[in-house]
Amino acid sequence: MKKIFSLMILCIGIFTFAQVKLPFTGHRSFDILKGYSGTGTPHYYLNVKKNGDVLFGYVQVNQANGKETTEEINAGKYAPNKVMKVQFKKYDETFFVKFDKNKILMTDEKGNIQNLEGCCSSTESIDKETCTCESELYE
Repeated sequence: MKKIFSLMILCIGIFTFAQVKLPFTGHRSFDILKGYSGTGTPHYYLNVKKNGDVLFGYVQVNQANGKETTEEINAGKYAPNKVMKVQFKKYDETFFVKFDKNKILMTDEKGNIQNLEGCCSSTESIDKETCTCESELYE
């Protein structure tokens, strides 16, 4: 009886996991923190694998010498509305995000959307002190 019950629990768990619908698979770029021309701002991206793994990365080109710096990390499995921790080691940078099919949002650990000065474009910063930290996802 214990074996049958354990097998049923395992099957339910596998079935439940298999039901998570990915918003997309493949590479998408985003620009939450707005850079200004010539600053060498990193170009961020995420890559959703068919197995649900979510990879975050960036490419940054030093404007002075043309040297390219890259890093990619696995942030775990995708789950709808899940807050994902993105922790890059090279520049000791950590942030939290949520994303769907079209948009990515920078949040705090609890999922509250951030409003920061660094999220404003150069034209928005004239009119506002802070802006919503969000970006479209670009193919």
